[in-house]
Amino acid sequence: MTRDIPLPSLTGKRAVLTGGSDGMGLVIAERLAAAGADLVLPVRNREKGERAARGIRNRHPEARIAVHDLDLASLGSVATFAAVMEDEGMPVHLLVNNAGVMTPPSRQTTVDGHELQFGTNHLGHVALVGHLMPLLKAGGARVVSQVSIAAARGRIAWDDLESERNYDGQRAYAASKIALGLFARELDERSRREGWGVRSVVSHPGVAPTSLLAARPEIGRATDTMGVRVIRWMSARGLLVGTAATAALPALLAATTDDPRSDLLYGPSGVGHLGGAPGTHPLYRPLRDLDEAARVWDTSLELAGVRAGSL
Repeated sequence: MTRDIPLPSLTGKRAVLTGGSDGMGLVIAERLAAAGADLVLPVRNREKGERAARGIRNRHPEARIAVHDLDLASLGSVATFAAVMEDEGMPVHLLVNNAGVMTPPSRQTTVDGHELQFGTNHLGHVALVGHLMPLLKAGGARVVSQVSIAAARGRIAWDDLESERNYDGQRAYAASKIALGLFARELDERSRREGWGVRSVVSHPGVAPTSLLAARPEIGRATDTMGVRVIRWMSARGLLVGTAATAALPALLAATTDDPRSDLLYGPSGVGHLGGAPGTHPLYRPLRDLDEAARVWDTSLELAGVRAGSL
């Protein structure tokens, strides 16, 4: 079974990708640029983003890439980036909500006071979608939101939404991804009802040796976790899990398939959906409740400072 997919020509399409400066995000970025997309890379670390763009251009001299500043842990930064995009006035045809942070050892907050994972993985992307909505509508866009196999379990704790009373890094991470997935589903539902012309789908990369569980001093993790060491060992031997290259494929499939499905999850098709060729499988149970999705939508727009009437 092949572990790669061809991409259609994306010439003339503008694509915005968060988290595109390393790991599977960099693979997604390169594949989109190589297919001809006018690629926008909003990044927290400008130097790292420029380095990633140079590498792609070295391998694909015709690549069109613009690097912009964006910190998803700052709603002000999201609004500033979106304002730059709006000033440019070019429709957005594809948005891939890929960036994220995983399991800080202790509870941390964004500059706006939200729990770091909920604020970055979820609310930052909610704000991005909200602020870019006029450009997404103009482009008849596809929005791909990356969740995680962590979203297969867990729940949104509405009585402690941002883990103020009881912080557990893994539970908070799962909740942030469940929230993003439910928001993505509601986005598709509302677009269909209101005729926005935007399609929204949900993907996940399976398990691969990315930077999520590696040393991240900025979130208080000084060394690689044991989890990422095991994943690297298994990946190098082709055991169950994927690689950065294969982990990128479900999002690329979701971004370019002719028949986007919001009632399915785009992910690896191997054992446990940990690795393997990209395909679709049933939504994880926490992502199936559309009443819960509507509640996430309303709450998230308020927390992200997005006016529902502007959508």
